[in-house]
Amino acid sequence: MSHPTARLVGLDVARCLALLGMVAAHVLDARDAEGHLTWHRWLVEGRASALFAVLAGVSLALMSRRTNAAGLAVRALLVALVGLALGELDTGLAVILTYYGLLFLLGLPFLRLRARSLFACAAGWVLAGPVVSQLLRPHLPVRGAASPAFDQLAHPLRLLSELLLTGYYPCLTWLAYLLLGLAIGRCDLRSRSVHTGLVLGALAAAVLTFVVSRALTEQAWVLRRLLPDAGAYGDVSTADAFVDAISGGMHGTTPAGGSWAWLLVVAPHSGTPFDLAHTGGSAALVIGLCLALVARLPAPSARAAAMAFGAGTATLSLYSLHVVMRTEPVWPDEVPASFGRHVLVLVALGAVLVAARRRGPLEAVVSTASAAVSRWTTARHDPGCEDPTEASQPGR
Repeated sequence: MSHPTARLVGLDVARCLALLGMVAAHVLDARDAEGHLTWHRWLVEGRASALFAVLAGVSLALMSRRTNAAGLAVRALLVALVGLALGELDTGLAVILTYYGLLFLLGLPFLRLRARSLFACAAGWVLAGPVVSQLLRPHLPVRGAASPAFDQLAHPLRLLSELLLTGYYPCLTWLAYLLLGLAIGRCDLRSRSVHTGLVLGALAAAVLTFVVSRALTEQAWVLRRLLPDAGAYGDVSTADAFVDAISGGMHGTTPAGGSWAWLLVVAPHSGTPFDLAHTGGSAALVIGLCLALVARLPAPSARAAAMAFGAGTATLSLYSLHVVMRTEPVWPDEVPASFGRHVLVLVALGAVLVAARRRGPLEAVVSTASAAVSRWTTARHDPGCEDPTEASQPGR
């Protein structure tokens, strides 16, 4: 029988996997010596960041039970500021946190919806978001940098267009991930039937969208429309070469002003309906499996899992630490072999935090500020209302 801690640990396991997947995408080689996509790059590219975003929606759903919209907005803004600060570092990484903060803000109007409505909204936005993006991006300036930084605040409209449409993690299309996470977070995550439904439904969606997209992409009439825009990805004169070229990722969007046939591809970070459905399904599958497996562990094993995957309780702090570790003056060296050292540091710190029953430092600051604003706004609007931060907490 599942127990309260199983649910929390299951989500933290999924968060830890998302964090380590992002590290792998940043550190490990994308191609082998013969130019073929490596198995680990195929596994994490696009999927790790999608899992990060879907889990953002799950977290938002859980936090909304004890924090009001003003407190959640403060949390979102602080996370975005951390992202801008990390964007100042010379890492060459596309830091996700500024986009992540804006996603939180975009999710606030949906907090009153129930799970069924949220699943419907997510499915609808998987289709609508890429179409809106395809229509708008040809009229917008190109992306300015890999990661948003403070200097871009001098041009707020351009920064907003990058965060919403032209960046590495465009929030307009990625809202589909957040809505999916909100829907999952509105379910009874202690229920075995929910675990089973998540796993089976997500697996079917991920497999079906991948197979259908690849079948369409290999059609001659589709390739004729794609190849004129695909020169930036190398020798793509055949269907096999095209699929191999785009499998390494497309940096956030399809070519601006390109053929509408691009919406049929399933390449990582392409932001197409097939990409969103496939990676969103993959994320829901991981979440469902983590919840199901941990819920079936005896209590001692669940506590061991909490320690082993403790990095999932402090992903904001540890992701930020990983980005800092990627700068030249900081250990370890920026080589693929450093992946193990990144993992060792992050996992060890996560275990220490769980053992000490402490939050990560950035989590503590963000949570304290968010709770303070939530208390203040609640007291102003309804002086007799119970403090939402004192209510029973379902887990982070």
